[in-house]
Amino acid sequence: MNALFIEQIQSFPDTTITLTSSKKIIVQESEIEVVRKIREFYQSIGLIGTKEKQEKNER
Repeated sequence: MNALFIEQIQSFPDTTITLTSSKKIIVQESEIEVVRKIREFYQSIGLIGTKEKQEKNER
């Protein structure tokens, strides 16, 4: 699944991911785990910096 197409993540209690195409996917991972994986993906392709870089920029 391409994280760039994720529009929304909700827990109903099942974690449901809604894509920009309105398609819904239910996954086993928790909402927190999905968000962590998305953040790691964005960092790996350079869309967001690491937490250390963000903290330096905030100072």
